[in-house]
Amino acid sequence: MTKQTSPFNLSTCARQNILVLQPYRCARDDYKDDGKNILLDANENAYGPGLDLNHPAKESKEVTTELGLGIDFLGLNRYPDPHQEELKQLFCERRNTHEHTQKTLRPENLFVGVGSDEVIDAVLRCFCIPGHDKIITCPPTYGMYAVSAQVNDIKIVKVPLDPERAFSLRPEAISNALSSDPSIKLVYICSPGNPTGSIISKSDIQQVLEHPTWNGVVVLDEAYVDFAPDGSSLAEWVTEWPNLVVMQTLSKGFGLAGIRLGAAFTSPEIALLLNSLKAPYNISSPTSAIAKAALQPKNLAVMRSHIEKIFEQRDRLLQEMPQIPGIGRFLGGQDSNFLLVEILDKPREKGGRPSNKTATALYDCLAEEKGVVVRFRGREFGCEGCLRITIGTAGEMDRFLSSTQRVLAEIFKSYSGVNGETHGEVTAIDGKLK
Repeated sequence: MTKQTSPFNLSTCARQNILVLQPYRCARDDYKDDGKNILLDANENAYGPGLDLNHPAKESKEVTTELGLGIDFLGLNRYPDPHQEELKQLFCERRNTHEHTQKTLRPENLFVGVGSDEVIDAVLRCFCIPGHDKIITCPPTYGMYAVSAQVNDIKIVKVPLDPERAFSLRPEAISNALSSDPSIKLVYICSPGNPTGSIISKSDIQQVLEHPTWNGVVVLDEAYVDFAPDGSSLAEWVTEWPNLVVMQTLSKGFGLAGIRLGAAFTSPEIALLLNSLKAPYNISSPTSAIAKAALQPKNLAVMRSHIEKIFEQRDRLLQEMPQIPGIGRFLGGQDSNFLLVEILDKPREKGGRPSNKTATALYDCLAEEKGVVVRFRGREFGCEGCLRITIGTAGEMDRFLSSTQRVLAEIFKSYSGVNGETHGEVTAIDGKLK
């Protein structure tokens, strides 16, 4: 074949901000789901979908009918509903609690997307001019805000949470930033936070919303709100604040990460803009059918029962993990399906301090030797030496606790060979270790 010449040069043809883009690092980038690993790293619901799946073996059509899924397999040659009014109404019914307002959410207050990630990106494209505008993020927080901003050539102003107050918001610092820079269009706030697990107070959010001169939007990410106390969601508050967007997802509490369904509650005016800029058929028919089934009373009861089981195991970890030599404080809050915990360089009673070295060693050994995958978070603001542990089933927590205790003991034993000091012994937690 004759050698061809071309003026094409990827390095000058592609957008420069994309060429230097650091993609979001997913949990599965490090360790795959091989069917044997215990996956405690992606904050998935270990108890499965919030659907009543306790059916004897039947034809798939019978099961989908009994579940109320309404999937018309022969109709998959047709495009799905572009408006999803019925699904939006079900979301409204779930969040019309009248805890925060007497006004009522309606479908015109909703945008639904392919997970919360589409919502994050859509809001950026709606309000921010590439190469000009900025957003505020509050680290430590969800990494996709920054990735989506970089994709859209939007600069980021960081106003960190306060680690001395359980990673609470700093509304005064945010207000100062908004006053000094009118190019800031969005403030992304995660509540409950990831990786902090802390609920952001309503009064702090209101303080940002009430800024006297800022012309911008507060985006409140409530991905984990189904694990928070009843009444925590501020979704219905969008009927009071024209510059508030509240994001939610079915990936966490509902255990439906695989269908990729997210929602944004906001004013009808903003919802109209978001619905206008989306792809015409962004929600597939199977996704819509499963989501609508999940929001029915029968399946909501299943979801709540799964969450109660998660709470039981979360409380168990809060009690048992501190008994392991080398485990430090739990940081942040507990309004989620995960815990953020410090890993120390030696047992607490010997003056142990949070250590990224020890946390990384524990993270690696758990995954590679024990098949237990957690998430290292020690490089994030205020999270020195921290691992984030997704709450799993009782059996998964058994294996996590015993593996953590054994691995930490081996790590400290290896340290003792260097400094001549023994830091910890393998002892039983509730008789589970021999």
